[in-house]
Amino acid sequence: MPALTLASRLDGVVGGKTAAAFDRAFGMATVGELLGHYPRRYAKRGELTPIASLPLGEPVTIVAEVVRAGERRMQNRRGSLVEVVITDGDGHMSLTFFNQPWRITELYPGRRGIFSGKVGEYRGATQLTNPDYELFEDVEQARMTAEANANLPIPIYPATSTVTSRMISDAIALVFAGLGPIDDPLPETLRARHGLLEARTAFERVHRPDVEEQVGPAVATLRMHEALVLQSALLQQRQFVRAMSATRRPAAPGGLLERFDALLPFDRTPDQVTVGDAVAADLVGEWPMNRLIQGEVGSGKTLVALRAMLQVAESGGQSALIAPTEVLAAQHVRSIARMLGPQLAPELMPTLLTGQLPAAERRKAALRAASGQARIIVGTHALLSASTTFADLGLVVVDEQHRFGVEQREALRAKGSTPHTVVLTATPIPRTVAMTVFGDLDVSTIRTMPAGRAGISSFVAPVAEKPGWFARVWDRVAEEVAEGRQAFVVCPAIDAEASTKDDTADDMVAEAEAAAPRIRWGVVQVADVLSRHPAFAQLRVEILHGKMPSDQKDAVMQAFSRGDIDVLVATTVVEVGVDVPNASAMVILEADRFGVSQLHQLRGRVGRGGLPGICLLVTEASTGTSARARVEAVASTLDGFELAEVDLELRGEGDVLGAVQSGARSSLRLLRVVTDADVIAEARAAAERIFADDPTLAQHPALAAAIDRRVGALERAALARS
Repeated sequence: MPALTLASRLDGVVGGKTAAAFDRAFGMATVGELLGHYPRRYAKRGELTPIASLPLGEPVTIVAEVVRAGERRMQNRRGSLVEVVITDGDGHMSLTFFNQPWRITELYPGRRGIFSGKVGEYRGATQLTNPDYELFEDVEQARMTAEANANLPIPIYPATSTVTSRMISDAIALVFAGLGPIDDPLPETLRARHGLLEARTAFERVHRPDVEEQVGPAVATLRMHEALVLQSALLQQRQFVRAMSATRRPAAPGGLLERFDALLPFDRTPDQVTVGDAVAADLVGEWPMNRLIQGEVGSGKTLVALRAMLQVAESGGQSALIAPTEVLAAQHVRSIARMLGPQLAPELMPTLLTGQLPAAERRKAALRAASGQARIIVGTHALLSASTTFADLGLVVVDEQHRFGVEQREALRAKGSTPHTVVLTATPIPRTVAMTVFGDLDVSTIRTMPAGRAGISSFVAPVAEKPGWFARVWDRVAEEVAEGRQAFVVCPAIDAEASTKDDTADDMVAEAEAAAPRIRWGVVQVADVLSRHPAFAQLRVEILHGKMPSDQKDAVMQAFSRGDIDVLVATTVVEVGVDVPNASAMVILEADRFGVSQLHQLRGRVGRGGLPGICLLVTEASTGTSARARVEAVASTLDGFELAEVDLELRGEGDVLGAVQSGARSSLRLLRVVTDADVIAEARAAAERIFADDPTLAQHPALAAAIDRRVGALERAALARS
């Protein structure tokens, strides 16, 4: 029988039934995928211990004989309990197994074995719950084996109710028994420079260490494997994009772009100029632009994107800007039309296309897009509809990229012939995340802010500790309005009594709702309180949330923009893109229910004009909790890039990367973007050196094979669509 390789199918090793269970539980089908399922911790059997002297709470190993066994239904929960009594000839103790009735077929009176687990107590008697055990016939041989293995680390694997850690360990033992040589994906120079192990040794020591000290070097080696393979896959994807040909979109002397720049009533910031020049060069390059532009709220990313749209329009091309909400899409159209002015707007005909437009308006907008009459089309998911077509889609702009999955972005790009792509985000991305998640994109950053911003002062209002501050919050809002300004009040729900979660809130809200007390403040409750508040008797208060009809939402936002509304009580539909320069106050109720980046985004709605902004973060979270830490972090700085790093530390990359970044990038195993920045940077540099000398990886077959194993067809498609 030929030796196993990492690409060998698992069913040929463990049998079809077990392989099917592994596939259902973990999506693993090959030897390499099984070996990539690393232990989450290591236990020790401990010394052989007489039952009479078992220490509570400690791991023990006992050689004993089964005296009796039985099964009974549990009283307070569903399922059954197997109870087994064992003896070592001196003392007795019990073993308990929950919902594992098959144990009784193995553990019948007279069977002897080694039993390992942590000692617990139930009704005054010692017991082991769900212990590991090995049954045997030869007692003396087993005792010698047990003593020899007393301090051997036992790998404990991520498991399920159908695939236990023991089953995984047994399968891995079968694999190693038949496994042949493993080609090393790491270049010898990289391995030697960092003192890393050979691939086979690393796998052996992470799964079957002789001593605990062997685990660290093995993990370090496999972490570098993961980092190099991921960075190489991203660079390979960049190569694939650059192998495509794109329609060049040059700006013409005296054309739309030059005319637009001449009409601008202000100078672009240095960063806007730098990033704008990079985008302009991309649009005349040989391959499609694939650029991520990140920048603070209000830093002028939309202006950069609009100039790119004008450059594309000069050759008759169209641009599609997709936004996550109807409110933001409508605001974009108004803002673009305003920036273009009466001279250019009629030529480019910026057009709104959303699902909630009246049928006649939607048909008219779709016709403008299909005929090429509209050269700038702004919309929501309606742009992805099969009925939406374009005459010549040359540029796709994705606003707030974290709200869209790769499939949605690809569906829009597929409506053109290799169009250029710009992805915008006002959520600053930590360097390691950018390298890991967006490593195949060119990343540009706008840090400088337009002149005339007065800044924002942020304060935490800990109303559980200082209840009197809650009344002061409303007085402070009334004072701002008395100065002729406007205010936002943001709530975590529409109706707290119905516990209706806002349809645009991020995952942090859902997590907080699950762990925290019931939501107290919804839009409905706040509007009711303010309607009876003496200081608000003469103020114009309106509500806004995601469940309102589209035309009603738009009407409210326009009224707020005109200054016809003093206080807007809303959910997080105002999180992105809403631009009201006269708004100076932001109150965020139950601020601990929001994530760091979301709080920063919301705060960015004020202080956008020449007026100083104030943000009051109202919370009942206790000092010292992670919820309170998030709120205090936001109050401590206005630097979104600093907050992005804080967010990463507090939440971990599982949340920061997000499920929409499907494929290889969000399925990190050993690599942690929080703590492994140096490893990621070293792997990136190594991958760049490799591809510079060997773009087809002909000289690095082991790395090429590792990429193919790690980044399967579905993940490759996900990378290609990003």
